[in-house]
Amino acid sequence: MADHEEKNLSDECKELLLSLPKERGGWLGPPQYQYQGFWCVTADIVQATIAFQRQFQARDSDIVVASVPKCGTTWLKALTFAVVNRHRFEIEAHPLLTSNSHNLVQHFEVDLYINNRVPDFSSKFPGEPRRLFATHIPFPSLGTITKSNCKIVYVCRNPFDSFVSYWHFINKVRPQSLGPLSLDETFDKYCQGMDGFGPFWDHILRYWKESLKRPNNVLFFKYEDMKKDVVLHLKALAKFIDCPFTEEEERNGVIEDMAKLCSFDTMKKLEVNKTGTFVMNLESKHLFRKAEVGDWVNYLTPMMKERMSRLIEEKFSGSGLTFEVTPELADS
Repeated sequence: MADHEEKNLSDECKELLLSLPKERGGWLGPPQYQYQGFWCVTADIVQATIAFQRQFQARDSDIVVASVPKCGTTWLKALTFAVVNRHRFEIEAHPLLTSNSHNLVQHFEVDLYINNRVPDFSSKFPGEPRRLFATHIPFPSLGTITKSNCKIVYVCRNPFDSFVSYWHFINKVRPQSLGPLSLDETFDKYCQGMDGFGPFWDHILRYWKESLKRPNNVLFFKYEDMKKDVVLHLKALAKFIDCPFTEEEERNGVIEDMAKLCSFDTMKKLEVNKTGTFVMNLESKHLFRKAEVGDWVNYLTPMMKERMSRLIEEKFSGSGLTFEVTPELADS
């Protein structure tokens, strides 16, 4: 375990870690631990998750952006923040132009509660119409949120593209002294369900089933569908969180302006996303690579395509949830 983690961990957490399934060669270097059935990429995320579960009291007016890592989280955070706060800020002087969306909509487990922090929500949300949060934690482990009527907006992505994006990201933020993770090694762990907050199939399916069970509380988006028609999804998002766009706003192009403000091209060019940092002091520039659908075909071998296809069929069969299939995959 890394020294910085030892210093931040309570005795209670250290004792708990001794009983948890452990992977010594974690994604970021330190060991990763399986807590409540999902993988935490560092020990301090285990401790932060426990603190969140014990301390956080959900309100029915809360909005939570949820996802598996590298599935469009940065984008969905920006869109949600823009929708909720659209009457507070002009597009030309919007906080999203000077702050990364991860710093505006913070994660419970890698920001608000990490390193023994005790967030002061009374000072964090002055003047904001709604409290906005984010998480990668699977639905069953969301504590009081699961029993509340708050709104959860979830985004998933084709596992092929999600994996490739995850692999690139991990190698950018991983300590250089450890060297890069090979594509083969990372893919094998991913298919074993050892991805951060995974297995990815459990994560996706739990939110998917909850969206079918409680559609007024959980809105389920697919990244690929959002890329095809972001305006349609912005309207659905606004309606879901009870602040729909007016006819006047639609006529005046407010939705299109918001979509442009939050677009990959806009965010990638901003100075704050070239030089700033976000959770755990990671560099914001690593969040913006390609944001393309189907980029996985440039990386995965035919054997990898076949293995992932079988895995998706096995895990998602009968759920009613399907993923967009590219011609390359269909022909493999």
